[in-house]
Amino acid sequence: MSIARRHALLALAGLPLAATAAPGGLPAVIDHDGGSPEWDRLRAKLFGDRPIATGADSAVQLVVPLRAAYGASVPVKIVPRLGDQAPGRAVRRYTLLVDKNPSPVAATLNIGPAIVRAEFETRLRVDEYGHMRVIAELDDGSLHLSSRYVKVSGGCSAPPNRDAPQLIGQTRFKLPEGLKPAGQATPGEVTVIHPNDTGFELNQVTVMYIPPHFVRSIRARYDGRLLFDLDCDFSISENPSWRFLFQPRADGGGRLEAEVEDSKEQRFRGALDLATGAIA
Repeated sequence: MSIARRHALLALAGLPLAATAAPGGLPAVIDHDGGSPEWDRLRAKLFGDRPIATGADSAVQLVVPLRAAYGASVPVKIVPRLGDQAPGRAVRRYTLLVDKNPSPVAATLNIGPAIVRAEFETRLRVDEYGHMRVIAELDDGSLHLSSRYVKVSGGCSAPPNRDAPQLIGQTRFKLPEGLKPAGQATPGEVTVIHPNDTGFELNQVTVMYIPPHFVRSIRARYDGRLLFDLDCDFSISENPSWRFLFQPRADGGGRLEAEVEDSKEQRFRGALDLATGAIA
């Protein structure tokens, strides 16, 4: 049981939170490349005995704050050390893990040909102090790891936002830095308005756990070409958002599109016409 959920149960019982402590205590020295029992199990299950490059030999870097302001929204950036995608040195897939989350496999990101550089940003929930990891698989089949220790907790039981339930499913694209000149990579961002309920959040009125309801997949395309195919779960923060880099057409036109499915098998769509700025 997670620390956050134990705290919630203690609060309901009227017991002091000081009655519990983190299992094994907290590390005195932070080892970003350290292991954990959870990682050992995940590695064996997901990658078997395949070698995984680490440290200076790794082709990927995970950028995460050591201490985040809010456990339910920890900013995460995945940066390839290979530069732009090219045959023989392209990232094919990312697997994003949070060792101590109730569901540690946060996302599997399959990267399409419309991505110019395999650099992504998102926000994750982190339930307990521990490691976050990304494993990159290159087009030559090699695996590369980057990990960071994060001092934050409570992300999977944080109360959700219910200000605009009528907007659930709205899928929106934007260009945070505008359309770049021809030949330059343009940052794009897709956001799905969705509570991404974990099943560990308490309804403050009924004092019952809110049933899980979260985005399961996002498939994004540019002019019909795949940007990325994402499988994810409630470890992604409320209103899941993914920033990516793509190469617009020379005329600045084209259409960004996304198809979304959630855990209740509801399906949503969103699109942005680059030439007109029209949102669909």
